[in-house]
Amino acid sequence: MTSRVHVEVSGGTAHVELTRPEARNAVDLPMCLELRAAFEDLDADESVRVVLLSGRGPVFCAGADLKERTGRDAAWVRRRRQASFAAYAAVEACSRPVVALLQGTVVGSGGELALAADFALATDDVTFRFPEPHWGTVGATQRLQRAIGRRRAKELLYTNRPMSACEAVDLGVVSKLVPAADLVTAGFDTAARIAKAPPAAIALTKRAIDLGAETDLDRGIRIEMAAIEQNLADGDWQAGVSRFREQHDTQKGRR
Repeated sequence: MTSRVHVEVSGGTAHVELTRPEARNAVDLPMCLELRAAFEDLDADESVRVVLLSGRGPVFCAGADLKERTGRDAAWVRRRRQASFAAYAAVEACSRPVVALLQGTVVGSGGELALAADFALATDDVTFRFPEPHWGTVGATQRLQRAIGRRRAKELLYTNRPMSACEAVDLGVVSKLVPAADLVTAGFDTAARIAKAPPAAIALTKRAIDLGAETDLDRGIRIEMAAIEQNLADGDWQAGVSRFREQHDTQKGRR
């Protein structure tokens, strides 16, 4: 069977690419299993600093491949959905920053993958749809509402209307829009900016944000303090102070 996911690591940046362009990168069971394995392997690779997630061809991901469910029973579909949840969770749980690069149409499961990433860059003509109820199924009910709010999520899921690139930026689904020709370059430029920071500080920052989002501010501050304590124990903060002083002295000398 042809691989559904291609992974390439270079200079601390891993590029994970969905490789079913003939099916508009629709998510099937093999892709779920490969995505989960790829992100679990990358999370264990100490050389990786940042992960980029993209789709080969003009479309990032056209959603779930419903054709594979033909002739299947409910038990198979249940296992298939659990595999997709595990794949999204592996993307979200990766301790490295994950940046999604989105183009074309992002549908259903494609939106889930984009929302499982830490943030997304997209082409200025990207569109989103969350049509699960219109396919007679249930999906995108959790990450979507956490990203854009309960009422907006309901409206998109109930109506199956397209969400434009500009609306996606306004709602925080996409962080930045770029011309299609510049998407991959913008992704690697962003990865390079992230990689300038000490990896431990980035990993602790990601964990503190994600855990803090699940609780109130008081407990969130405690989570951040625990991250600070771990960072102090690791010692990377001293190198950061030295870099700050060097940069400050350089800028001062230019005045």
